[in-house]
Amino acid sequence: MVFADLVDRLGPPVPVEEARTRRWSELVAAAEAGTITLITRDGYEWAALVPLSEVAEPVAALPVWSLSEARNKLGHVVRESHAVAQVIARHRRPIAAVLDATVLVDRPAPAARIAAEALLQAGHRIELRFDEGNPGRMGHDGDVLEEPEEQCYLATALDHDERTVAVGTGPTLGEALLRLSAPPAVEVADEAPF
Repeated sequence: MVFADLVDRLGPPVPVEEARTRRWSELVAAAEAGTITLITRDGYEWAALVPLSEVAEPVAALPVWSLSEARNKLGHVVRESHAVAQVIARHRRPIAAVLDATVLVDRPAPAARIAAEALLQAGHRIELRFDEGNPGRMGHDGDVLEEPEEQCYLATALDHDERTVAVGTGPTLGEALLRLSAPPAVEVADEAPF
């Protein structure tokens, strides 16, 4: 199951009807405080009620729902979140959002991420690139010769000595910047390769 890791990290999903009728105020308050809650609609549509810090796109460019309207139409909000994040507002002030849960699957945990603003304030440079991906290749016998690779955006933070201090990739530029984290450690072999 694609969401098994998310359930391990965030707990089981709350059914839409339960979130809407019994727990809406509690779940929104938790999102405002930084907690992510998985929500499922009919067991097959998954979304996440998240703090605004988890939204990669500019909040001002996203659809906004009042707190009561979002509660009343939560099933619709979950469905719409698969196209674009849905912002929840109290007295016209954004306080949380509903995202497609698949966005969170490969995203590093908040504690592992490094904010782009913090990197820039520390004097680092962030290099942005677009990778067109690769459609892959098959041989005449049907064997896969080259695995396909999705197109993506890459963000790389470099220090003054051009060393990589953080990397992030994602399907959008905002996701790449939100996913900035320390690069994986490179293992050094104790023995010669031959």
